[in-house]
Amino acid sequence: MNPIRIIHNILCAAAGLMTTGACLTSCIEDDVTLSPADQPVFSADTLDVGTIFMDEPSQTHAIKAYNHSGKVMRISRIGFQAGSEGCFRINVDGFSGKDFRDVDIRPNDSIFILVSATVPRDLMAPDVEDKLEFEANGVTRSVVLKATGLDVVTLTDPVIDSDTRWEADKPVRVYGELTVAPGARLTLGEGLTVYMHDKASIEVHGSLFSEGTADAPVVIRGDRSGTVITGITFDLMSRQWAGMTIHPDASPCELRFTEIRNTEYGVFVDGPTATDVPQLTLIGCRLRNSRDNVLAAYHTSVRAVSTEFAESGASPVWVIGGEALFDHCTFSNYYLFAAITGPLLQVSHCTDDNLDAEQPGLPRAKVRVTNSVLYGSSGDMSPTSLDGTDVYVHRCLLRSTGSDDEHFTNIIWGGNPLFKTRREDYYFDYRLDADSPALGASDPATTVALPATDFYGTERPAQPAIGAYEIFNQ
Repeated sequence: MNPIRIIHNILCAAAGLMTTGACLTSCIEDDVTLSPADQPVFSADTLDVGTIFMDEPSQTHAIKAYNHSGKVMRISRIGFQAGSEGCFRINVDGFSGKDFRDVDIRPNDSIFILVSATVPRDLMAPDVEDKLEFEANGVTRSVVLKATGLDVVTLTDPVIDSDTRWEADKPVRVYGELTVAPGARLTLGEGLTVYMHDKASIEVHGSLFSEGTADAPVVIRGDRSGTVITGITFDLMSRQWAGMTIHPDASPCELRFTEIRNTEYGVFVDGPTATDVPQLTLIGCRLRNSRDNVLAAYHTSVRAVSTEFAESGASPVWVIGGEALFDHCTFSNYYLFAAITGPLLQVSHCTDDNLDAEQPGLPRAKVRVTNSVLYGSSGDMSPTSLDGTDVYVHRCLLRSTGSDDEHFTNIIWGGNPLFKTRREDYYFDYRLDADSPALGASDPATTVALPATDFYGTERPAQPAIGAYEIFNQ
């Protein structure tokens, strides 16, 4: 073929491609909406990343921006309010920064904007707020961003070797082991929160007292906040820290209006101990959300009044020998994260069948359960037959059916306490509905000295309810 002819054909083809490209570009531009009425719609008009430790980055949260129009929406700018030196960071379509230009959202599609924050410790106020602005078609819209910084005292492997008191003016965060040495006493003032880091533990060889009240409880919890997935917060999650051990050489400990949650093994009271005073006394407390038990007592003495034991992978309470008194307590279990492997209350070393081979010479368990509720998704207690034991259950509401005998007296069999708990909504509240058969049903003759209110501050009437709580009146 003539070379001149070939060049002519190539030039014609190139010209055609250029024309086609111009056409395509023009078509794409024509498909971008220019109407001020077409604006992104956001999944939330305010995003609160919650309370975060100062100088530490928050979890990443997401906002979705939707384009409900039939054309491409070009957002000319996504960025923070002019002049803002805020604490927030954003990521748009996989790129991090503070300011983005010409971000397209396809018709009837959406994009994610990821948001995180760090609140500096040197800020005068812990609450921070900023606006994330979206400019499209000459209109500016914004999403409000909020965060609250929490300033804490951080301790690593602290040893309490003399009498010490922690007040609520500043929370405490613990890494490693918190050890209360022999002869020392650690007192937790009312309203104090102690945040325990991953694998942290409390080892008591001296004594531990907490002075919580219904208005200002003491809280010992994991240090993670926010949500794991939608609807499930870290407040509900176990295994965030190890737990508390009260060792055999410890002096008697007492916790009042104290919540302990998010543990691997809960509170373990180790024995054998020889004392006329219970090694652990719980008054108006909540022990919940543990991978194993929330309370285990090994050949020792414990006393619990007006206390909740709930949400564990194993039995919420396990008593192995020793002495235990439970009055006006609530035992329940709707644990979310594994199959539950035991009843609400497990008693061992009380019959020939479950004697502790490691402690053959110690007396059998002596357990009294009075004016309490045992109701959940697992069995009430084990052993189910208490013949020949020193275990007695009186004036309690049990989910199981049965009949009174020498060890089970004045029982509400097959009852339903009508808790306010809704497991499907991840809401666990063991206060009572107005129609609960537990209301006003306790036996005053066997009631131990009760605090004036339950954990939620509801006053105890002259005839208290069975269990840890009175009526739900919110």
